[in-house]
Amino acid sequence: MPKIVSRWVLALFFVLAGANHFRVPELYVAMIPPSFPRPEVLSALAGTFEILGGIGLLVAGARRFAGWGLIALLVAVFPANLHVARMGHMEGFDFSATVLWLRLPLQAVLIAGVAWVALIRDRSLRI
Repeated sequence: MPKIVSRWVLALFFVLAGANHFRVPELYVAMIPPSFPRPEVLSALAGTFEILGGIGLLVAGARRFAGWGLIALLVAVFPANLHVARMGHMEGFDFSATVLWLRLPLQAVLIAGVAWVALIRDRSLRI
């Protein structure tokens, strides 16, 4: 049961985070390092893949693919989170620099959570 609840929580997290890329695009565009090309497109792609990955976590036949996709996405967006931490502020939020640095390990927690709910099969239960 904890795995099912965690799967739903992560799915909701990714769908809402992805949707937020379209609701407040300037927030996410501002996070992308200036050396990256076409930040608006990258932000929209990240949001789209977050939504699709979140939904995919809930579909048994797509779960493993969605899990690997979300893990790849979390690795891919790490430079943006590091960029924000190094800047010491996040456009649109009043987070302290400490909070921005503490967000970085959250990527590893999310990767571990996605791996658990999407990639690690339970021997006793097939859901």
